Amino acid sequence: MAESEPLLSRVRGGRGRDCPAGAPSCRSVQVGPGPEGGWGLCFDQAVVFIEDAIQYRSINHRMDTRSMWLYRWYYSGTSQWILSFIIFLILSLAFIETPSSFTSTSDIRYRTEPWNPPCGLTEGVEGLCLLAFAADLSVKSYLVGWAQFRKSLWLLAYLVVLVASFLDWMVSLGLVCQEPLRLRRLLRPFFLLQNSSMMKKTLKCIRWSLPEMASVALLLALHLCVFTMFGMLLFTGEKQDDRQDRERLTYFRNLPEALTSLLVLLTTANNPDVMVPAYSKNRAYAIFFIAFTLIGSLFLMNLLTAIIYNQFRGYLLKSFQASLFRRRLGTRAAYEVLSSTSGGAGVRAQDLLQVLRRVQVDGTRKQVVMERVRSHGSGLLSADEFQKLFNEFDKRVTKEHPPPPEYRSPFLQTAQFLFGHRYFDYLGNLIVLMNLVSICVFLAIDADILPRDRDDFILGIFNCVFVLYYLAEMLLKVFALGLLGYLSYPSNAFDGLLTVVLLVLEISTLAVYGFPHQGWKPEMKGLLSLWDMVRLANMLIVFRFLRIIPSMKLMAVVASTILDLIRNMRAFGGILVVVYYVFAIIGLNLFRGVIVAPPGNGSLAPDNGSAPCGSYEQLEYWANNFDDFAAALVTLWNVMVVNNWQVFLDAYQRLSGPWSKIYFVLWWLLSSVIWVNLFLALILENFLHKWDRRGHLHSLSGDLEASYETNAVDLLFREVLEEPTEEELMEKLKHHPHLQLCR
Repeated sequence: MAESEPLLSRVRGGRGRDCPAGAPSCRSVQVGPGPEGGWGLCFDQAVVFIEDAIQYRSINHRMDTRSMWLYRWYYSGTSQWILSFIIFLILSLAFIETPSSFTSTSDIRYRTEPWNPPCGLTEGVEGLCLLAFAADLSVKSYLVGWAQFRKSLWLLAYLVVLVASFLDWMVSLGLVCQEPLRLRRLLRPFFLLQNSSMMKKTLKCIRWSLPEMASVALLLALHLCVFTMFGMLLFTGEKQDDRQDRERLTYFRNLPEALTSLLVLLTTANNPDVMVPAYSKNRAYAIFFIAFTLIGSLFLMNLLTAIIYNQFRGYLLKSFQASLFRRRLGTRAAYEVLSSTSGGAGVRAQDLLQVLRRVQVDGTRKQVVMERVRSHGSGLLSADEFQKLFNEFDKRVTKEHPPPPEYRSPFLQTAQFLFGHRYFDYLGNLIVLMNLVSICVFLAIDADILPRDRDDFILGIFNCVFVLYYLAEMLLKVFALGLLGYLSYPSNAFDGLLTVVLLVLEISTLAVYGFPHQGWKPEMKGLLSLWDMVRLANMLIVFRFLRIIPSMKLMAVVASTILDLIRNMRAFGGILVVVYYVFAIIGLNLFRGVIVAPPGNGSLAPDNGSAPCGSYEQLEYWANNFDDFAAALVTLWNVMVVNNWQVFLDAYQRLSGPWSKIYFVLWWLLSSVIWVNLFLALILENFLHKWDRRGHLHSLSGDLEASYETNAVDLLFREVLEEPTEEELMEKLKHHPHLQLCR
């Protein structure tokens, strides 16, 4: 079918314009034999539109038969998994390429010479990845059409990145891998960004929020500059004494040093060190530092957090409003296509069922929608009814548990009631708490006793007793709920797995060391000593203590918030991966080899007087460097935490120059200030959403009996999003580049 062929060509009397004369419709196109006959193309288009709606994808792509086959193949699970693996592979090359991260330690005093791949190995893998990305770009460009390709900044940037990467790749091969700088390493994270619509959306929201962030950042900079000048004047007077001179020489030696000292104080990393010299001489000097911290750290930084939360939430809401419009547009397009097969009066239920069977979507929700369609009988579905059917994909799925087994004996029925009651769960929680208390008591008693001198007789008896109870509890619950019913509860599956592991470990311990007795000594037999096996069992028991979380409603809110964050953090985590990757590569090129091991490959002891107290050398931070990619990532993490980050500022300033501060300050701004605050905004929104729904917490008390499906962050904003009007949807469909709607 030609690209310009109209998909929807029908006339609705009295409601719009007629179709152009001779305009073909999907009903007139024969796609093959069979009962579907001429309706095959309409059904194919409806399937694609529905899948686009479910996945929040744009419908602005080619809709002829071949293009739709290619489109569905491209967005199939297998193709997307292969593309994700290729992205992971090309990003992972940074760990293998020279300088390789294949060493047991990054400490320059003890690090051995790493294995570096021969020239052409990683380049060959990278070349294959780039070819795959070129094919990916070709498919995307073909599907959206040339007109849409020229308007898409992401696709144009994709082309530029690929061309630049290929050119740099050919330069590497031409120089036999001896080039001093590989620019394409900095471009690799783009492949991760362009493949995720959610990451693009998040990045756009961040970009929109930057002006508001910049206003507070400017206020912070003004605050920093004012106090820096004030500090320079305060600690550089004509009359100097030892204490004041020490303050000046240590923290206010010159303008850059003073600015750096107060910038670090803004993060409280060097508090109270920066204040102690002057405060020791005169307590009035504390007013300067307290005022700076109070205004900067407690007021302006928290104000920045509030602004980031407010602005980012607003822009994220707008972005999700656009996603909702995409979903409604996709379902409306599917309705228009299917209703054309019945003369425009509506959609036949049997046609929709035929389409739904071919839609690739979660089976549970598809069955719910299909059951609702069957309930309409043989009548026609209106546009509103059609749309309401697909609202099921917006709802949270409630997990239904299998029915418990039925027993005829009154005794068994009573036992089933007792062991299936929630009070039996409470008893299990009490036993776990007692087990945890016993472990804590023995840890406190044996804290000062060496493992070889301990008598583990009592602890061994306790472990046997508790493991037997856990086994009995599991079997009784299986009896009451049935095996499938027992496993349908996440907490039961968790408890059952730990119980089986504990049972195997306990049997292994008894088989190797015998039953507990007086003088039970932890001699080494086999892979683990007795103490190691007992310690492993106790760690699993402590882990099992998490079962009490769903039983406490407020704790369940926090726990479910954390679980939702883990599910929905892919986009935010992806942005952080991109920033980490880029800064690690930049740091690798700027600071590789800057840190040199001390003479004799030994350690500078704190008491030898050869290194200032609190310096990089005295603290033995030798493992924190930029000599390979993995070490750079860990170093950036330590700087992001901002604890002692002034040590890194000082060390790299001394060893590479004052310009290095720009790199670390930029990293602090992006990671600790912007990203952490965005992460905090997401946590707040998620928790407040859960808190507003706290009336439903009774469903959590049975250990997540209702499984809340939160596979997209936009579900957090579902209640405040506005539904698009029919006029907006139809107007958008009329301007579809590959769809001609005649009404």
